[in-house]
Amino acid sequence: MKRWFITGASSGFGREIVRAAVAAGDAVVATARDVSGLTDVHAIPLDVTDPGRIDAAVAEAVASGGIDVLVNNAGHGLVGALEELSDADLRHLLEVNVLGPATLIRAVLPHLRARGGGHIVQMSSIGGVVANPGHAAYAITKFALEGMSEALAAEVACFGVRVTIVEPGPFRTGFAGRSLRFSTALPAYADTPAGALRARITDQDGIQPGDPARAAEAIVRTVHADEPTPLRLPLGAVALDRMNRALHRRLVEIDEVTELARWTDRPA
Repeated sequence: MKRWFITGASSGFGREIVRAAVAAGDAVVATARDVSGLTDVHAIPLDVTDPGRIDAAVAEAVASGGIDVLVNNAGHGLVGALEELSDADLRHLLEVNVLGPATLIRAVLPHLRARGGGHIVQMSSIGGVVANPGHAAYAITKFALEGMSEALAAEVACFGVRVTIVEPGPFRTGFAGRSLRFSTALPAYADTPAGALRARITDQDGIQPGDPARAAEAIVRTVHADEPTPLRLPLGAVALDRMNRALHRRLVEIDEVTELARWTDRPA
């Protein structure tokens, strides 16, 4: 049996991961800003932008039996072209999507090292691999999360701690609905790709192809796998297809600039 510590557990992927972990026979400490609906598991109120509450929540979870799996799931999107974003918009999203997970990892890692291992699940997105116009702030945070997680995986493997970066495409989680936020629109962007994203993104809410229950089961299976697992776990056909196209384009671009790139190593 594993003991999970899950952030953002009141809805969406977080709630489904709670259900899937419990169904697998595991114990769960579920955290969220509002835990009133989490009556079936050990629930702890937590705002991931509050470092003091993070330390207290981790200490409570450790005292109640320990932590084997940390799931950094809390987060949200922010729609807006880069020029439309305020400093406050950017700072808040970075606090939730990047600094919160980093603080949690630093709080949990001493415990995982003392236990001789564990698993850290980082909920990223296909938006951490392919950046959409109109989703600049979200891309900033998810690209940052992926870079942090890649370095982290190499840093903690020697302690028996595994890291999985989960990269979902569109899933029916409320991401494009109740949890989505918008920057103040500038008229100049109305007829641009960024404006088009702003106009259409909520239209997909509730009709996305991805099933969050299946995504949660895939995550639980990955954590329970005996064999070493890949660093990245894309979820859904849309994520797979977009990732394949993006990586192919990147290789083509590298080929196109290879000669120039190598030339910069030659002496003057």
